[in-house]
Amino acid sequence: MARTHDPDSSQGVPLSQLPAAALRAVLKEGYGFEQFKKDAMAGFVVGVVALPLAMALAIAVGAPPQQGLYTAIVAGFISAVLGGSRLQVVGPTAAFIVLLAPIQAHDGLGGLLITGLMAGLILIALGLLRLGSLIEFIPHPVTTGFTAGIAVVIGTLQVKDALGLRVEHLPEHFVERVAAMARALPTASLWEGLVALLTLGILLVPRLPKRTLIRVLPKFLRPIPAPLIALPFVALGAYLLTRYLPGFHVETIGSRFQTMVDGHLVRGVPRLPPLPMWPWHALGPGGGPMDLSFGLIRRLLPGAFAVAMLGAIESLLSAVVADGMARTKHDPDAELLALGVSNVVVPFFGGISATGAIARTATNFRSGGRTPFASMIHAVTLLLIVLLLAPLIAYVPMASLAGLLLLVAWNMSEVDHFFHTVRVAPRSDVAVLLTCFFLTVLFDMVVAVGVGVVFASLLFMRRMAHTTQGDLSLGDRGTLPGTLPPGVAIYDISGPLFFGAAERAMGALRSIDAGTRAVIFRLEEVPTIDATGLVAFESAILELNRHGIHTVLVGLHGQAAQAMRKAGVEEAEGRLSICPDMVEAFRVLGVPVGSAPRRARPKGSLRIHF
Repeated sequence: MARTHDPDSSQGVPLSQLPAAALRAVLKEGYGFEQFKKDAMAGFVVGVVALPLAMALAIAVGAPPQQGLYTAIVAGFISAVLGGSRLQVVGPTAAFIVLLAPIQAHDGLGGLLITGLMAGLILIALGLLRLGSLIEFIPHPVTTGFTAGIAVVIGTLQVKDALGLRVEHLPEHFVERVAAMARALPTASLWEGLVALLTLGILLVPRLPKRTLIRVLPKFLRPIPAPLIALPFVALGAYLLTRYLPGFHVETIGSRFQTMVDGHLVRGVPRLPPLPMWPWHALGPGGGPMDLSFGLIRRLLPGAFAVAMLGAIESLLSAVVADGMARTKHDPDAELLALGVSNVVVPFFGGISATGAIARTATNFRSGGRTPFASMIHAVTLLLIVLLLAPLIAYVPMASLAGLLLLVAWNMSEVDHFFHTVRVAPRSDVAVLLTCFFLTVLFDMVVAVGVGVVFASLLFMRRMAHTTQGDLSLGDRGTLPGTLPPGVAIYDISGPLFFGAAERAMGALRSIDAGTRAVIFRLEEVPTIDATGLVAFESAILELNRHGIHTVLVGLHGQAAQAMRKAGVEEAEGRLSICPDMVEAFRVLGVPVGSAPRRARPKGSLRIHF
């Protein structure tokens, strides 16, 4: 198990220690050649997997395919160096399509690049303000449902290429997409299906029982990751069959992806490295020149803010998922800062907006990657493919990649863990999990995360309201510093005083009878209070004072004491007193003090549960 990296970015860590938090932690622990070999293999696998994804996502946005590759190369490398997650793989993702496609259509590639630049500046600000830790409050059922839903979506998307279905237009939403593929089933290709099955078969060989594996796989091939065997083997086989078997045809990267470079049609990966450029010099609306102005910035700012927020959520959720797989701990502020720097730099190399990619990050872990070096090698691999191996990669069948991604989706889904959670978790958590799962599948992850977080927050508030308790004691009790005289009530509050708990806890005061002249609030067990609790508490004090009841606050401490002072809650003769303990409270009220225990709870008190 990897040692955990737990930089406490929210409590006094200098800003200078945020960049490269994960990389510095890995180097401090000691980084050897054995782990480098594993990271190199994982980075290569992720690079091969990211190749068609990066191109396809750029095309879906409306940009040339090389823009997606440049994004994965530049942003992927910078984020790996500067980030706070050991496993994170950054690049273009499907979540951005709905946001970036309208910008591309309206403002061209130049508007797309400037939007990404502004989003990067916003992300840097979020990191510097130490807001990354807020994502840690997203409950586990949300991330589990989200991840399982993403796995289903990824798996469903691969059916088209795995079966070679001829679908003119693949709808955006899940139900319509499944219906379109069902209607296209008569167009399925036997050859495409066999290629996908062969790829899956090779990928599953390492999972065979050990004795069977020894007989099936030669010894020299066992250390090599299965994808590095499956993809070249299937690509070579498909190439030979295409040449020598009449009627054999499968779609490849080269036949699927095409782009124009210097007036020449390039099939597959264009052999162009990411070259420096000014984002505002890219083509603008309708292919014309870009008019950089304050009006353009103002028009693009809402989209940039949406891209930044979505990128932050997806990237940090991806880091949380990676932590769950590898049992590590990422630095969310360092991750946001790295993501921001990546998105600021990548437009100057023609790249579009980038964020953490859950599927590629999961592939990184499954392939043996454990440090940021794997993500760096993923970026370098893509660069080398673009410069050197593009003609060879063009022969990889799309059905073979679909088989690989089907296995990735299955691994991501963690089916056993998903159903175990459904069986054993509280019903409220199961409701959150299933809600996030079905919203991710049927709508999109933006809706799923938003609704899931709100749903979980409401349930959290409800639970906190049940956690905070109030105890009301009236009359003479024998466990106090002295005898409690008639007309004096003691009210104990236990638990944080915020959200719905405040009003419910303070509501118990309505049971105080008209003969009460003083109420002592014992607050030793109140660790914190928020604005809602403060308003409820002040209202209770004012209501008691209005009826001529003297209020005494005992044991106020920590954040609750600071909040009271900041709100201007001060002592007032005959109306409000603030005392450190019950002995002082009794003296303020003129009650004789004996030798009984000071902080014991009154026996026989009326306990009120909410």
